Amino acid sequence: MRLQFLGGTREVGRSAILVNDRLLLDYGMLTGNPPQFPVGSVDPEAVVVSHGHLDHVGAIPSLLSGDARPPIHWTPPTYELAMTLARDTLKLHGGTYNCPFTENDLKRVTEVAETHGYRETFEAAGHEVTFYNAGHIPGSAHILVREKRSFSGSRTQSGDDGETRLLYTGDFHTDNQRLVSGTTARPDADVVVCESTYSDVEHETRATVEEQFAQSVKMTLWEGGTVVVPAFAIGRTQELMLVCDAHDIDCYVDGMGQRVTRMLRTYPEFVRDADALRRATSNARFVTGRDGQRKRIARKNTVIITTSGMLSGGPAMTYIPEIRRNPVNKITMTGYQVEGTPGRSLLETGSAEIDGRIMSVSARTEAYDFSAHADRDGLRAFLDDYRDVPVLVNHGDRCEAFAAELRDDGFESAAPELGETVHV
Repeated sequence: MRLQFLGGTREVGRSAILVNDRLLLDYGMLTGNPPQFPVGSVDPEAVVVSHGHLDHVGAIPSLLSGDARPPIHWTPPTYELAMTLARDTLKLHGGTYNCPFTENDLKRVTEVAETHGYRETFEAAGHEVTFYNAGHIPGSAHILVREKRSFSGSRTQSGDDGETRLLYTGDFHTDNQRLVSGTTARPDADVVVCESTYSDVEHETRATVEEQFAQSVKMTLWEGGTVVVPAFAIGRTQELMLVCDAHDIDCYVDGMGQRVTRMLRTYPEFVRDADALRRATSNARFVTGRDGQRKRIARKNTVIITTSGMLSGGPAMTYIPEIRRNPVNKITMTGYQVEGTPGRSLLETGSAEIDGRIMSVSARTEAYDFSAHADRDGLRAFLDDYRDVPVLVNHGDRCEAFAAELRDDGFESAAPELGETVHV
């Protein structure tokens, strides 16, 4: 099996792996100014997508800009999320370098999309493919790719039937979240491509993080303050809605997270507790107005869950200026803040560029680890079932270091470079 790493190597973003020059796994973008996309020119016969986050699906429509029309395989929520993100990208950046596709390309996606549930095997570009729940966000999947002997042309040493089995983990979590259950799938594989986002981090238990978050929010509300909770629209917004409902905290919800919540409720089989999500949605008040309404809400003694999670745009651009001067108010960051983003600056310096202006923030700022990725222990526990097969580490800031740690522990492990081709 031939694996060409076109992105997501020794970095977090623009994930893309070409298998046997025919099958493409993910095709994302690395957000930034300017954004970065997978390297090289690809013309796959089929595309298989792990989940609906920009770093894995952000460039998918650009694959249809020419004459090729490869089928695109994903779970139903991943398809919906990819379309939502693509429309948002077109709205914000259409016609610029920041958007590598057009409205026509996006329409073509609907013509070639093929959806599959977990553990439903299908064929793609001469390979057998199966999705397994990855426990990251609704619809996220490990991707098991079977290379048939008739395609490879020679008998391999990986199995009596002459198949090579690649397990591409995508992004995954081994612990339960309120929105999705942690992954328990460990399909047999002959090589594993494993994410490593938090390979040097040990998460606190989710129950501990929730309790700390709830107590802090309630204290601010008791003091008469307002809490703004920047959150990613996909996964994190819904998780925080569930947390607020479980701890009897009323909240407003603003931004793309509203659309994502409505969509996820139509796929109850892809969430951990559909009834709990329904109750959390009923508990929340969705913001439908413009900045005038938002400014009024910001002056209330309340909680506001809103995009964007790194303060790089969205309704947060209205809420933060309104609450920043009062030290009783609070901003609770709930996800990883990429270096160079306003969210990262706020945590490190107490000021940030908000809507084009550098603003100092007197409101208290806190950070909570609601990560949807496996931490060091989770990664190692997952990989313990694959000690006898090669492990290729990607999707992380310290891929080489993690691969070295695995080798020290007896694994056959490496961290491919951008553009590298690996034969397994």
